[in-house]
Amino acid sequence: MLDLTDKVFLITGANRGIGLKCAEVLYRRGARLSLGVRDKRSLDSFLEGRDPQRILIGRYNAEDWASHEAWVGETLARFGRIDGLINNAGISVGVTLRDADEASLDKIWAVNCKAPLNMIRLTLPHLEACGAGRVVNVASMSGKRVRNNNVAYNMTKFAVVALSHATRRMGWDKGLRVTALCPSFVRTDLTRDVTTVAAENMTDPQDLAELVATVISLPNTASVAELLVNCRLEDMV
Repeated sequence: MLDLTDKVFLITGANRGIGLKCAEVLYRRGARLSLGVRDKRSLDSFLEGRDPQRILIGRYNAEDWASHEAWVGETLARFGRIDGLINNAGISVGVTLRDADEASLDKIWAVNCKAPLNMIRLTLPHLEACGAGRVVNVASMSGKRVRNNNVAYNMTKFAVVALSHATRRMGWDKGLRVTALCPSFVRTDLTRDVTTVAAENMTDPQDLAELVATVISLPNTASVAELLVNCRLEDMV
C-alpha cells in the first residue's frame, strides 16, 4: 500500500456528504488537502483542531471554469504538487424524456460531467509527473444500469464512467490510476427525499470514504477501474 503522508489531494464538493468524509479520512492518513467549495465558511468546523498548514480551502464553482483554474493554481502555490483528485461534487435534476428542458440539462451536464473533465485537464500534468497520480470520479450505480426515468442523471453518470476510463487510458503509462466509484443510495443530502429505500438502509458516506482511501493507496499494479458499492440487491452485479 502507498503511504499517503504529505500527498496532496484535491476534493470537490468537500463541505458535506462523501466529499467531507473523504477529507476526514485522508487527513487522518497524513495527506495534505485542498478542499473545493462554493462557500469557504462552510468548512470552518472542519478546520477546528486540525493543522491549517495541511489544509487549503479553495473556491470551487462547478459551472465556473475560471474558479477551477484559480483553485488549482492556489493549490500548487501552497503545496507545490498534486498527487490526487477526487471529483465528488454533483447534482441530481429530475428530468425525464417527456419533460426535458434545456436549462436543466445544461446545468446537470455542466456540474456532473464538464466540471470533472476540466478539473482532470488542469491537474493531469501534475498527476502524471508524480508517477502515482490518483483520480476518483464519484459516479453512481446509475452509471451502470437504469432503474428510473431520470434520464439526465443516468446519462451524466454513464458519462462520468466513460470519462474515468478515458483518463485511465491516457495516463496509464505515467502511473496515473483512475477509479469510477459507483455507489447505490448513499445517506447524504442528495437522497434526503428518497422514499424507496429507508435512510438506515443506505450506504454510510464514511464507509465510502474508507473505500476511496483504500483505492488510492493501492500500488500501480493493483488498480481498481470501477468500484461498485451496493446497499441493496442489484440483479446486474
